[in-house]
Amino acid sequence: MESKEKLSSTKKTANKETVKKEVKTNKTLATSTAKKTSANNKKSATDSNKKLLKETTKTEAKLNTKSSAKKQPTSAAKKVSAKLAPSKNAKNSAKTVAQQKANNVSNQLDMAKKGLKEVSKQSNNTKKETITLATEKSLKEEQSTVENSNQKNIDILNDNNLKNVETNNSLQAKTTQNQTVLNEENNKTKVLYVVSECHPFCATGGLADVAEGLPKFINNNSNIDMRVVLPLYSDIPSMYRDSFKFLGYKYVPVAWRNVYCGVFTYTLNGVTYYFLDNEYYFKRGGGIYSYYDDGERFAFTSRAVLELISLMNFNPNIIHCNDWQSALIPIYLKTVYANNPNFNNIKTVFTLHNTEYQGKFDIKIISDLFGIDARYTSLLEYNKDLNLVKGAICCCDKFTTVSPSYSQEILSPEHSNGLDPILRQNAYKICGILNAIDCEFYNPKTDNVLYKNYDVNSIQEKCENKLAIQKELGLEVNKDVPMMCIVTRMAKHKGLDLIKTCMEGIVANNSVQFIAVGGGDREYEDYFKYLQSKYPTKVKALLGYSNTWGRKAYGASDIFIMPSKSEPCGLSQMVASRYGAIPIVRETGGLKDSMWDFGCEGGGNAYTFHNYNIQDLVYSITRALNDYKNKTDWQNKMKICMSRDFSWKVSANGYISIYNELSK
Repeated sequence: MESKEKLSSTKKTANKETVKKEVKTNKTLATSTAKKTSANNKKSATDSNKKLLKETTKTEAKLNTKSSAKKQPTSAAKKVSAKLAPSKNAKNSAKTVAQQKANNVSNQLDMAKKGLKEVSKQSNNTKKETITLATEKSLKEEQSTVENSNQKNIDILNDNNLKNVETNNSLQAKTTQNQTVLNEENNKTKVLYVVSECHPFCATGGLADVAEGLPKFINNNSNIDMRVVLPLYSDIPSMYRDSFKFLGYKYVPVAWRNVYCGVFTYTLNGVTYYFLDNEYYFKRGGGIYSYYDDGERFAFTSRAVLELISLMNFNPNIIHCNDWQSALIPIYLKTVYANNPNFNNIKTVFTLHNTEYQGKFDIKIISDLFGIDARYTSLLEYNKDLNLVKGAICCCDKFTTVSPSYSQEILSPEHSNGLDPILRQNAYKICGILNAIDCEFYNPKTDNVLYKNYDVNSIQEKCENKLAIQKELGLEVNKDVPMMCIVTRMAKHKGLDLIKTCMEGIVANNSVQFIAVGGGDREYEDYFKYLQSKYPTKVKALLGYSNTWGRKAYGASDIFIMPSKSEPCGLSQMVASRYGAIPIVRETGGLKDSMWDFGCEGGGNAYTFHNYNIQDLVYSITRALNDYKNKTDWQNKMKICMSRDFSWKVSANGYISIYNELSK
C-alpha cells in the first residue's frame, strides 16, 4: 500500500513538476516571444503570439482535465480510497498540498495569460508604433517625394519661365532688330541705276566698269540702297544667266502697241540687278549697239523701267540715268507720267559720259516711236532733230559729267558737240565727278588672267608677263625691249589719228614693241592690221573689245598711250597705272584730273602733253623710251603709278552728296 501511495505520490509530483516545467517553459517562451516581437517585424510577432496562446490553452485544458479527474474519482479510485481510509488525513493533507500547487500553477497560468495579453498588447502597441512609424516614414517619404516633385515642378516652371523670358527677350530683341533693320531700310535713300551695259554681264567701254564699281562701293559704304537695271542681252554669259530669278512680266506700251517685258533679278557683290527681257529687242547676237532700231529698243527699255518698278518691289527715291539710251526716263516723268501720283516724288539724275553721243532722231517720230504727245516737241527738239540728251538735261533734277574738267569744257563749243547753249542754260544743275575703278577687280596681285601675279612690292615679277605674251603672240622674246600698248575704242576722239600718223616711224626706228587692243572704226582697225603685217615681230593687233586681252596687255607692257582729243574721264589710264604700265596722256578732261607729268613741281605719275599734235606726242614717247633705259629710275616711276589710289573712296562721295541732297 505504502509503495502504491508512494508511487502515486511520485507520479503526482512528477506531473506537477512537468506542469511547472511547461509553465516555466511557456513563460520563458512568452517572454522571449515578446522580446522577439518587439524586435522583429509585424508578421513574425503575430504568428509567434498565436502559437504561444494555442500552446497555453492546450496546457490549461490538461490541467482542467486532471483537476476534474481528481474531483470525480473513478470506482477503482473509490475502492482504493476505501482501502486507504485509515490514512485519509494524510491523503487530505496531500490533496491540499496538491490543490495548492495546482492553484499556484493556475495562478501562474493566469499570470502567463496576463503576460501573454501584455505581450499581445505590447505587440499590438509595437505593431501600432511600427505601423505608425512606417506610416509616418511613408508619409514623410511621400511628403518628401511630393515636395521634391513640387520643387522639381517649381524648378521646371522657373526654368520654363526663364526660358520664356529669354525667348521673349530674344523675340523682342529680334523684333527690335528687325524693326531697326526695317527702319534703316525705310530710312535708306533708294537709287535705281539705269544703264545699257554693266560689267561683268556685258561691256563695251568705261560705262560698264562704272556701273559695276559705283553701286558696289555705295551699297557697302553708305546709307543708300543702290540697284542696277539693264537689258537682258543674249550675250550675257550663261554662268550668270542660269542663276537669274524670274520675278514676273507685264506688257509695256511702246507708242501704239503693247510689248511683252519680263523681269529677272540677280545679286552679285551686295548689289541687286534687274534684267529686262524681250528677245525681239535684245536677242541679236551681234553686240549691244548699232542696230537700225536702237531708238525703239531703248525707248522700250526706258518705258519698261517705269512700268515694272512694281514687279521689282523697289520704290526708288531717285532714278539715275546714263547717256542717251536711258535719257527718255526723265523726259517720260515730265510728260507721259506727269499726272501719275506713283511717280510724283521720284527725282532724276542724268549722267552724260560723252557729248558725242546725243540720241538724235527725226522729229516726226516723237509720237509714233516714243509715245510722247506732239505738244512736248519743243522740249526735245534741237537743231531740227529730236535730241534725247537735250531733253534729259532739261528735265532732270541733277546733271553730272564724269570729271570736273569735262564739266567745264563742255560749256564751250570745242567739247560740247553743239550742246553748249543748252548746257550753259542748265549750268546750275551741272556737277563734275571723276570716275574711278574697282581696285579689287583690277588688281595685278590677284588677277587670274595674268601669266604671273605681282604687286608694288614685287615689280620685278612683271617682266614674266612680258615674256609670256611675247611668246604667245609671236613677238621677239626679249625682256629688255620696251613694250607699248593701247587699249581703247578705236575712234578719232581717242587720238588714234595721231597714233596712225606717228607709230610706224617709232616702231621702225626704235627697238620697241607695240600691242593694240580694241575695236571700232574700220579705218583704224585696218591700219593696225597693216602695221602688224609689216612688223610681225614688233606689232600685234588684237581687234575687238576684250577685257581679258586688255588686262594681259596692261600686265605685260611698260608704257600705255592715250592721246585723246577729248576724254570725259577715261579709265584705261587708271587701270594701266594700277598694273605698272606708265601712261602717256594728253591733258584733257579726266586725263587732266587724274594724271600729272613727272616733271611737275612735287612730282607726277605720267608723261603728259597739252597741245593736240603729232610732235608733242612723239616727244612724250621719246622721253619715256629714254627713261626706260635707267632701270632703277623706271622702277621708281612704276611704284609711284601703282601706289596711286584710283578707287571709289573719294569719287563716290560726290554721288552720295547728290543723292542725299535730292532725297531731302
